[in-house]
Amino acid sequence: MTTLDEIAAIASSAELIHSAEKISATMDRMAGEITAELADSNPILLCVMNGGLICTAELALRLDFPLQIDFLHISRYGNATRGGGIEHRVSPGLDLRGRVVLVVDDILDEGHTLQAVLQLCRKQGAARTLSAILVDKQRPRDPDLPRPDFTGLRVPDRYVFGYGMDYRGYLRNCNGIFALVE
Repeated sequence: MTTLDEIAAIASSAELIHSAEKISATMDRMAGEITAELADSNPILLCVMNGGLICTAELALRLDFPLQIDFLHISRYGNATRGGGIEHRVSPGLDLRGRVVLVVDDILDEGHTLQAVLQLCRKQGAARTLSAILVDKQRPRDPDLPRPDFTGLRVPDRYVFGYGMDYRGYLRNCNGIFALVE
């Protein structure tokens, strides 16, 4: 069990990787790219919970065109620090058939979660699926796994948290992206 003292120690010793100001500028850039691609498509922004919550909200506030927002809850991590099997918890509530769906998530680590979400959208009949990821972790990946259509920031291959990403279920609300001290 994680104690509040452990969480406080992790937060106070972490290294800032990207500041709130850098993230804000990145969200502005991503919103511009998404607007150029999707403004006339009546898309659904599909938030991958829980990590994609903050990123989805920030992007949605910057997208000045008609869209709908929904979510699904799928996880490989739970509150662990290493990924396991894909767990489908909650499916989207909106009908995806014939729609353009923009999947929004916090981080691309290995790519298994993104692959599972995109497959689910296609299985539910989405006409077109795209993805927007705030953080791309710089690590070797299986070339057969999907790459995001819109990418925000890059981070080193370290455990990161903040701005939606968690450490054992905590620290999602840190206004910046931080890495555990190695």
